[in-house]
Amino acid sequence: MAIQATLIGDVVASRAAADRADLHRVLSAALDEVNTTFRPTIPLRITLGDEYQGAFADLGSAARAALALTVRIADVYDVRHGLGWGEVTELQQEPRVEDGPGWWAARAAIETVHDLQQRPATGWVRTRLKVASQSPLPPGMAGAFGAALSLRDQAIARLSPRAVSVLRGLLDGETQREIAERLQISPSAVSQRIRTDGLGALVVADQVWASDGEASPATTHSKEER
Repeated sequence: MAIQATLIGDVVASRAAADRADLHRVLSAALDEVNTTFRPTIPLRITLGDEYQGAFADLGSAARAALALTVRIADVYDVRHGLGWGEVTELQQEPRVEDGPGWWAARAAIETVHDLQQRPATGWVRTRLKVASQSPLPPGMAGAFGAALSLRDQAIARLSPRAVSVLRGLLDGETQREIAERLQISPSAVSQRIRTDGLGALVVADQVWASDGEASPATTHSKEER
């Protein structure tokens, strides 16, 4: 039994998908990419239909993986995530079966997301965090982390599909020129999109979670200009 950051996700309005086989293919490919990049303690995998789950050593990695999945398939599917923090117990290896407060917390979190999406004022919510009572975080940390997730969700909800594609490139380490070539637009158009949509702030926030400390805006800026 170990305390981990659990993640449960699913595809919004998946029952309306015209091609269920395509949904499964796209989602599986995205999960494979994220597993390779973030190396979760329990690899992300589809558990039933359009639902998937996995676990990470820390909350920052779980939050970054959720964003990576979102931007990878945003052009065709919308996803939501529940993050949990708590103990995880492995009940069986093959096929793998887990249980514990960490999973219950993640389940409660994604159910909260679903409820909030039904309200006009919070329809943009896609991510929530719940902490198991047996595994408390330092005072104020859960609230601060949850607030950061809310701000990120709203910022992404305002982005156009083109802006999301640019953000994906930035998160993947592409230069502006590489992004421009992939999207068949000019580098200046990419630069303008980064500035007007505030994409740099999203990248810096992702870097902070990656380093568990401070990311340098100057470093991010210089990378954008290449």
